[in-house]
Amino acid sequence: MKTSVLPLDAVPRAIVNRETTGVFKLVADAETLKVLGVHIVSENAGDVIYAASLAVKFGLTIEDLTETLAPYLTMAEGLKLVALTFDKDISKLSCCAG
Repeated sequence: MKTSVLPLDAVPRAIVNRETTGVFKLVADAETLKVLGVHIVSENAGDVIYAASLAVKFGLTIEDLTETLAPYLTMAEGLKLVALTFDKDISKLSCCAG
């Protein structure tokens, strides 16, 4: 298994909301990178958990998540950002470069 954890202080919507306590955590199969689980600890986790559950149910991969549109300044962007952290340092990306 591979995991990636993204603190909420790296999610633009959380920063704007001034609610940066929490994390996004993605668990994937080490060989296939298929999403096995998602953990979201956040004030607005409910806004994202449905999308995360679909990723697990339909066997999406980390690459599927990184190639899918996640609107800027939404909590859903956190799901894409945590997927990007598997192979990128997101602190070096522009706000909309995902």
